[in-house]
Amino acid sequence: MKFTQTEKKQLMIYVIIAYGITYALGLLMWYGYGKGIDLSAFPNAQMLYPAAGVMMAYLITRKDDKKLPKAFYIFFVVLTAVMIFCAAASVLFPVNIDIMGAPFSQWMLLLQYAMMGGSIVFWILLLASGKEKRRAYGLNSNQWNTSVLMILLFIGLYLLRFVIASALGGQLSEFGKIMVNPNTWIMFFTVLINFFTVVVAFFGEEYGWRYYLQPLFQKRFGLKGGVILLGCVWAVWHLPIDFFYYTTPDMGLAALVSQFITCITLGLFMAYAYMKTQNIWVPVIIHFLNNNMAVVFSGTYSADVLQNQQIHWGEIPVALVLNLLIFGWVIFLKPFKENNNLQ
Repeated sequence: MKFTQTEKKQLMIYVIIAYGITYALGLLMWYGYGKGIDLSAFPNAQMLYPAAGVMMAYLITRKDDKKLPKAFYIFFVVLTAVMIFCAAASVLFPVNIDIMGAPFSQWMLLLQYAMMGGSIVFWILLLASGKEKRRAYGLNSNQWNTSVLMILLFIGLYLLRFVIASALGGQLSEFGKIMVNPNTWIMFFTVLINFFTVVVAFFGEEYGWRYYLQPLFQKRFGLKGGVILLGCVWAVWHLPIDFFYYTTPDMGLAALVSQFITCITLGLFMAYAYMKTQNIWVPVIIHFLNNNMAVVFSGTYSADVLQNQQIHWGEIPVALVLNLLIFGWVIFLKPFKENNNLQ
């Protein structure tokens, strides 16, 4: 089924914002990396672009729709603009402040304040928009019994992958020590509470990928093909932070290939969870857990573990097989049968 003219216009607006801004700021990341500037603000800001792209597309093409949650959308777009400004300023006008004896970007600190304050306003405006508007634009919560099961299943699969990877790397005993360390579980529950103050970032991605782009791609390319294609475009979107944040440029290509594996396989599971529940908050929570459990169960209890990772080509085949076995199997389940109607 082909895209309508309106869908093409919406998709063009989405791509300009979600990808155009990402790659434009990617040039600033390249410049900042060469100058040795802290780039931590960029991935935080980038997470908001997909949702901002959807919202701008709807604000432009559906401005007369009375069910459009305009106040909520406009606030999120403005917040995204603030985050973009902080990210760009962190390279163009770098200012470091001393926090506990270590240098810390003043712009990153301002961005974190914007994210926390923005998350509070986010919840207020979301509730104030009313059930009818939330339902019309995929912001409502559905089927929480199934939703909780999906989230618990993800946690179980994530930990199983961690156990297998630890065993393959000869680190199983170290992982066991992390699991019995009380600090691990204190940090885990602290992270869960923190969800409410950073929600804009994870909603920012999932409202763009799962709510908007997944049904659009599945309509055009099929239930399976649409999700696999979505995983590919999601991976390509990560390119600047793969090269200049998650790893170093010399490992950037290997990181990008690894990103394809993660985005396709994890994307299959998140698509399955969303198709089962039609509850956008399920992939939002799963995405949040995926990013933060790596911090907790690595034993470092610091987000620094995500930066400057060592990714080697020899690790990629194992990662492919492991991720396919842990997450990819869902493609054979009922929601992906092509005779099912998309809701």
